[in-house]
Amino acid sequence: MPSRKIKKKIFRLAFISLLAVLLAIAAWVGYQWLQYRKAKFTRYPEFGISIPDGYSIHGIDVSKYQRIIAWEEVQKMKVKNIQLGFAFIKATEGIGNTDEQFYRNWKKAKANGIIRGAYHFFISSKDGKMQAENFIDKVELQSGDFPPVLDVEQLNGISVSELKKEVKKWLDVTENYYHVKPIIYTNVDFYNHCLGSEFDEYPLWVAHYYQPQQPRINRGWIFWQHSGEGHVNGIISKVDFNVFGGDSLELKHILIQ
Repeated sequence: MPSRKIKKKIFRLAFISLLAVLLAIAAWVGYQWLQYRKAKFTRYPEFGISIPDGYSIHGIDVSKYQRIIAWEEVQKMKVKNIQLGFAFIKATEGIGNTDEQFYRNWKKAKANGIIRGAYHFFISSKDGKMQAENFIDKVELQSGDFPPVLDVEQLNGISVSELKKEVKKWLDVTENYYHVKPIIYTNVDFYNHCLGSEFDEYPLWVAHYYQPQQPRINRGWIFWQHSGEGHVNGIISKVDFNVFGGDSLELKHILIQ
């Protein structure tokens, strides 16, 4: 049996280790609180970008790069007649990564009455099925949420034919699990050159900046990301801005029932 002296040494080391862990947790909580307070009092007189005319439903998309978000301030901000009604939130990336702000953003967006959607950032050189399983493992979609979203923007050194095969795996697995057709997010050039008509059956969220009224793409779309330079109360850094291409009734039909 260990001597009393050894027991004391073990106890002392355990106590020091526990204290170090508690201090680290306290420091992390304190840092998070300070970041939240900073976001809480972040204010802008306007969105800081040109907003396309003719659209009634506006939203943003966010990830860890926006850091801590004060969602109650996002929801309250109104410039003229424009108020943000939806947010796409990064959930996962590749076969094992989860965005560090996902769970907080996912919970807080809904709590503040903002329609939410979760997206997966696709790593084209990784297996599409495994990436879909990563998303499914992290994201529980509920009634009133958007369908799952696949963000695909890069070839990562593979061929277009291989990309299409892996993308289709992701789309098929998620559609079978959630029983709803996923949305594809990409930019105009990538869609035209790397995806194309084989994916025209999927709803499209398309990125095309510096266009005054609509994206230039020869197929239908439901969401348009028109700027990456916006400002929103409650968010310290710049934010991507989006519009929905229809009215509130059409938006309701897209949501998970």
